Amino acid sequence: MNRTIALLLFIFTSITAIAQSPKHDLHFNKLASQWDEAIPLGNGTLGALIWQKGERLRFSLDRVDVWDMRPMKGLHRKEFSYKWVIDQVNKKDYKPVQDYFDAPYDREPAPSKIPGGALEFETKDWGQAEDVHLSLKDAVCKVRWTNGIVLKTFVDAVKPLGWFRFENISNDFKPHLIAPKYQGEVKVSGDPVGGDDLSRLGYKQGTIQQNGNSITYHQEGWGGFSYDINVRWKRIDSKTVEGVWSISSQYPNKIANRKAAVVTQNAISTSFNKEFTAHVGWWSNFWSKSAIHIPDTLIEKQWYLEQYKFGSVARSDAPPISLQAVWTADNGRIPPWKGDYHHDLNTQLSYWPAYSGNHLGEAMGYINHLEQNKANYKRYTKLYFGADGIAVPGVTTLDGTEMGGWIQYSLSPTVSSWLGQHYYLQWRYSMDKVFLKNNAYPWIKGAALFLENITVKDGNGHRKLKISSSPEINDNDLSAWFLGNTNYDLALMKFTFKAAEELATELGLKAEALRWNKLLNEFDDFAITDKDELRFAPGLDYKESHRHFSHMMAIHPLGLIKWEDGPKAQAIIKNTIQLLDKVGPDYWCGYSYSWLANIKARAKDGAGAARDLQTFARAFCSINSFHLNGDQTKSGLSKFQYRPFTLEGNFAFAAGLQEMLLQSYAGFIEIMPAVPPEWKDASFENLRTEGAFLVSAKKAGGQVDEVKIVSEKGGVTKLKLPFKTHFIASNAGFKIKSAESGFLELTAKPGAVLLLKNGYE
Repeated sequence: MNRTIALLLFIFTSITAIAQSPKHDLHFNKLASQWDEAIPLGNGTLGALIWQKGERLRFSLDRVDVWDMRPMKGLHRKEFSYKWVIDQVNKKDYKPVQDYFDAPYDREPAPSKIPGGALEFETKDWGQAEDVHLSLKDAVCKVRWTNGIVLKTFVDAVKPLGWFRFENISNDFKPHLIAPKYQGEVKVSGDPVGGDDLSRLGYKQGTIQQNGNSITYHQEGWGGFSYDINVRWKRIDSKTVEGVWSISSQYPNKIANRKAAVVTQNAISTSFNKEFTAHVGWWSNFWSKSAIHIPDTLIEKQWYLEQYKFGSVARSDAPPISLQAVWTADNGRIPPWKGDYHHDLNTQLSYWPAYSGNHLGEAMGYINHLEQNKANYKRYTKLYFGADGIAVPGVTTLDGTEMGGWIQYSLSPTVSSWLGQHYYLQWRYSMDKVFLKNNAYPWIKGAALFLENITVKDGNGHRKLKISSSPEINDNDLSAWFLGNTNYDLALMKFTFKAAEELATELGLKAEALRWNKLLNEFDDFAITDKDELRFAPGLDYKESHRHFSHMMAIHPLGLIKWEDGPKAQAIIKNTIQLLDKVGPDYWCGYSYSWLANIKARAKDGAGAARDLQTFARAFCSINSFHLNGDQTKSGLSKFQYRPFTLEGNFAFAAGLQEMLLQSYAGFIEIMPAVPPEWKDASFENLRTEGAFLVSAKKAGGQVDEVKIVSEKGGVTKLKLPFKTHFIASNAGFKIKSAESGFLELTAKPGAVLLLKNGYE
């Protein structure tokens, strides 16, 4: 072997990407007995939960667009106007606002996400389920019973169907298709957290028909909507049965989807093993995108489970991640918070790990959804705000229509600004100039135009909203509105104009860039105490425990106050975190711990970030890794001890670990900026940075040993050297020069590869 070939092999094998291993899998000695502990399977459009209900094996089946889309009753009245709300706030007559815009969300059962149905199999003669295994590598669930029956099942990663295969099964095999109970006595009403009874929706119960080895459930919903579930099976030999299921939805005046029965008819002519091969190929590609290895086995396993769930619910061509995505509650009730799109935190946190986790393709599902609903958002902007530009409701249906709720966030004027950060991140991490021109800048420009239209100048010449809020501070009463900008709204407005200026400059739009810069400079500084602690708003300090760290948006995720800015910024960050910890977690949810881990990572506090991630994984998750919001250990980590399942805490967890291992938001790449001292050996492969660089690094014996950087698009970046001395093990396409002390400036061609090694002085 010649020296050149040996060197190239060294480059590409010195930091080896080994994805998840079997130690990250879910493994149980029995099936779960409730839906929120079940084995989750999904492909962004369809989902299944595998568990035991009574004497039957149950597949809870779901499709992401199975929705009751009726308008929120009582919301769209003549008073539906931002100006009217401002007048009511100024008059201190707030009860009508609560009655008109807040109350319908709690009172009405819909609009809402609704469950699909279930598939059940008789197991009373099978013995006990003794081995239940979810393999993350290929997203397949395997169950073995004591009498030798084996189930293998997966939701196809690329097609709208699910497969099952039973081995050692007798001739009396018969599946049952179970419809949700849309008829019956209403026992629960007006409970958005626990969920109202499905019978409140008022549907006529659907029909179930069997034709040979095929069963179809057809359900009519509101306003001409309908959906079908079909299951079809065949016997392969005397001991083996294979089957397939699908769900199809149909809305009036929309392009017809292929019926579930057509999908299954086409699929059943192939085989479980053949379709499984293509499915595994998708997951193999997914797992190749990035990998992480740390000595904390609890955090590492949870990260891989979060990656698995992200791969199960995110696709570029499917609706984005709602509160429960494709795993709607299967308990005879409407899902928690109607399973909707909450843009005051939930959807945003769900996509945090996509960027540095190198899953930009899946993240485009979020962007595509926003683009598809743009006309609806502009209708709402005109209707409610009476303004041009783009605003988005904070709580929406599948097509982006407003649903009401606490209007400080459900009708907040800065929602489109936070959503705009995801456009910004998609651009910064991809450096896709077509996306910049056609998507990122138009969205952020639209949000900036809207904010320019609805803000005014105060007596000091500072631009502000006429009324401002900070979700979900002071809940939904009059005191939740402030006459000065909250730090939440202020951070989002500053971010919008700063990003608009940056993107306009990138596109060569000098006049527009100057305009956005002028508007940016018209905003005041953030409200802080004399102890350098961020407040919620002028006049309101952080004094009570709260789940939503809305006052800290400028630190994370927006990065307007950066540790790298120096002593003043560091004091604000450190003191604000200390106050948060001092006041305590009484009213935190699981996602609060995940978010705080991200914030502490930005403060370079690796030990603190790791503690918060450990707490989340240990106390706020079900045995299947689902985030259940409340403290399941009931050990004082939160006064919330309930268990509504939502996903944002899971994905914010993954982002928190990634922030500990790699940061690039401050204009340079920093390797392992927030790793606990006890993590002597750690590594990661192909995490992505701003500028479209893929970075791999390995730490051994307490020191970073090597760093590999691949430039996807070319361009310039800086690297903060993670070692005192180094040597260039290989370089193909990078120009390297020293910058300020401890930094290298890297100029890359597209496809350039650089490997740096520790010099070990």
